[in-house]
Amino acid sequence: MTTFSDFNISRQLLSALNDLGFKTPTPIQEQTFSLILSGKNLVGIAQTGTGKTLAYTLPLLRDLSYSEQVNPRILILVPTRELVLQVVEMVEKVAEYMSVRVMGVFGGVNIRTQRMAVAEGCDILVATPGRLYDLVLSKDIVLKAVKKLVIDEVDVMLDLGFRFQLTNLFELMPKKRQNLMFSATMTEEVDRLINDYFIAPAKISIAVSGTPLENIAQRCYRVPNFYTKANLLSHLVEDKKEFHKVLVFVSTKRNADRLYNELEEELGADMGIIHANKSQNFRIRAIEQFDSGAHRILIATDVIARGLDLEDISHVINFDTPAYPENYMHRIGRTGRAEQEGKSILFFTPKEEADKIAIETLMDYEIPLMEFPSEVEISKKLIPDERPQEVELNVGKGLRKAKIGEKGAAFHEKKEKNKKTNAGGTKQRKLAEKKYKKPIKRGDKKLNQRKKKR
Repeated sequence: MTTFSDFNISRQLLSALNDLGFKTPTPIQEQTFSLILSGKNLVGIAQTGTGKTLAYTLPLLRDLSYSEQVNPRILILVPTRELVLQVVEMVEKVAEYMSVRVMGVFGGVNIRTQRMAVAEGCDILVATPGRLYDLVLSKDIVLKAVKKLVIDEVDVMLDLGFRFQLTNLFELMPKKRQNLMFSATMTEEVDRLINDYFIAPAKISIAVSGTPLENIAQRCYRVPNFYTKANLLSHLVEDKKEFHKVLVFVSTKRNADRLYNELEEELGADMGIIHANKSQNFRIRAIEQFDSGAHRILIATDVIARGLDLEDISHVINFDTPAYPENYMHRIGRTGRAEQEGKSILFFTPKEEADKIAIETLMDYEIPLMEFPSEVEISKKLIPDERPQEVELNVGKGLRKAKIGEKGAAFHEKKEKNKKTNAGGTKQRKLAEKKYKKPIKRGDKKLNQRKKKR
C-alpha cells in the first residue's frame, strides 16, 4: 500500500500531513502527483470528496521555493467564496512548516481591504474569477509571474457563467505555464475550454460520476407536489437521533427560500439556509452553525454540493430531483465519507420521474421506492411551476384566462362556405380564359401566341 512517505516530498510536508492525520493518498492524489511534478498540463476528473485539493496542493508546494516577490507564482481559481476559504485553509495547513504566503480573494466583501492585502505580496493566490478580474483591471494584481494555474471545479465555474472572465484572465498570464484543471464531470463546455486553451493535457479519471457509491444507502419517495414534499421532510426529520445532520438540496434559490419559509415556524431553531443570493457573512455563519451542530438541517442549492467539505452528514435529502443526473452524484457524495455509511433520500414528483429514471440509468441502479407515509398530509397547494399554464383569451370586450388546450368562446367552427380551399392558380387561369376569352397574365398570353404559330 502506497503512503505519503513513498512520495518524494520534504520532511516539512510529511510533518504537516502527519499532523493532519493523512497517511495514505487517495487514487486521485496518487495518480496525479508525478504528472504534476513533471510539469505537464493535466485534466483530473474525480468525484467531490476524493481529495482533489490535496492532489494539486502537495506537488505544487513541493516545488515552491522561498521568494519575496510581490506577484503570485501560483494561481488557484475556484467558483465560490466558500471554496476559496476552504482551499486557503488546506494550503496553510499543508504548508505549516514552510515559508509560504497564501491569500484568498473573493466577491461580496470590501475590495479595498483586499487591495491592501495583495499589495504586500503572496506566493499562492486563491480567487474567484469575478473578483480577481476586478483586481487585475484595477492593476492591483499582475499575473505575469504565474507559472502554475489551477482551475478547480471548472464545471461549476462554467455553469455560473465565468467563461468570459476565465478566457480574459488566460490572455493576461504567461503562455508558458502549467495548467491543472479539476472537474467532477466532463461536459461539452469543459471539453471546449480544454481544446481552446490547453496543449496536450494528460487526462486522469477517478470515480466517474456515473459510479454509485456503495457505502451510501439510497431510497426514494414518489410525492405529488412541492408542499407535500415539505410535509414529508418535516415528518422524516422529527427523528432527531436518526436525522442528526441533514443536508437538504433544492434546485433553485427561489425554492430554497420557499422551503425555508414553509418550515421556519416548526424547524427554524434547527435549520439554516445557504445559496448564492445570501450575503458572505450569512453564508459563513450558516456553514459554521451546521458544521458545529448548532443547526442539524441545512437547506442548500447545487453549487454548494461541489465545494463544501462537511463531515459526519447523516442524510442527504434531494428535495428536488436534479435535471442533470451527475448533480445527484455530487449531492449524495456529501455523505458516506471516510468509509462511513451514508444515507440518501430522493423526493420526486410525476413531472420529475423522467429525471429520476435518467439518474438510475446513469448509475445502472434502481433506487428503492419507499411507501409514502399515511400520516403525512397531501397538500393541494401548488407553487407557480406546478399550476396549469394559463393564456389570456380575447372574449368580446373583456379578457379571460383559460388553460392551455381549452377552447373558449373565441374559438368556433368555420362555416361550410369558408371550409373551401383554394384550388391553385392554374384553375383560376382556366376559368378566366373561359370567361374573358383571353389570358389574364402576360406569360399565358405569350404561350398562346406560340401555340397559334404552330
